[in-house]
Amino acid sequence: MLADVFAPDASYKNAPYEPPYRGRGAIAEMWERERTGPDETFEMSFEIVAVDGDTGVVRVEVGYGDPVEIEYRDLWIVRLDGNGRCVEFEEWPFWPPGQKGSWPSGPNPV
Repeated sequence: MLADVFAPDASYKNAPYEPPYRGRGAIAEMWERERTGPDETFEMSFEIVAVDGDTGVVRVEVGYGDPVEIEYRDLWIVRLDGNGRCVEFEEWPFWPPGQKGSWPSGPNPV
């Protein structure tokens, strides 16, 4: 349940330069809007990379579909409150070259 994971006034950024969604209601609406449907399937694996006080960094691999049709890697920067709920969440997503969401020449198109 969303209330178990996020504090009521949490902020959630889909990418470093995106404006944050603020509050559980806005986060829930964004999650629902981005779903492909009620039968959406995905697998996710993660590894905690660093923790400093109330802030952690997590490396994540995600695959959508069975068989996997969309995949990406992600870094999460997460700050927790005293109850272990997220108060700030920021994603740094990276897609394979040529897949939807990726830069035309990879992550750095300079």
